[in-house]
Amino acid sequence: MNTGVITASYIGASALFILALGGLSHQESARRGNLYGMLGMGLALVVTIFGIVSNNYFVLLLGMIAGGAIGWYLAKKVEMTQMPELVAILHSLVGLAAVFVGYANALEHSELSGAAKTIHDVETYLGILIGAVTFTGSVAAYLKLSAKISGKPLQLPGRHWFNAGLGVLAFLFCILFVQGSAAGGGMVWLVLMTLIALVFGVHMVVAIGGADMP
Repeated sequence: MNTGVITASYIGASALFILALGGLSHQESARRGNLYGMLGMGLALVVTIFGIVSNNYFVLLLGMIAGGAIGWYLAKKVEMTQMPELVAILHSLVGLAAVFVGYANALEHSELSGAAKTIHDVETYLGILIGAVTFTGSVAAYLKLSAKISGKPLQLPGRHWFNAGLGVLAFLFCILFVQGSAAGGGMVWLVLMTLIALVFGVHMVVAIGGADMP
């Protein structure tokens, strides 16, 4: 599969995901939004499997079967009133997967150099940052929605300054990571940022009341 087809397919999948989000924003179009999302993910999977992956198909197939079976079982088991909880816990796995993929990219010894390597490192850093925030934030949302922890908002004194401080540290660590990566290192800054992002995800969500969580 040539590069042009792969790129066009990923753009098409992205467009379908955007349509899915638009459809899911209204009850009347939610069914259509789900369909767009399934088509987009199916297209992305097919292109990735047959256009990008060149080995370990058996392991990939096992992962797809296991993930699909678990998702199907959970979706059939829960009541509609529990759907926000299911979405939250599944969304946490999306964030965790992004963290794993980001670290795999960071540990890969690529042949990139100069501006291309800088762009690659920044993308990797942001992917892990967003993934880590999504992971712990979604877990906290699930715990609130399922009443496993209090649904009352936990608004600590100076929380906005705390969030701002974490943001400044994350930005600083990004610069240090990119500089360190160019010299063949920098992983310590990536790990520190991940810890900060995990804390930020929890802190951001616990400040929201359970009724506003969906």
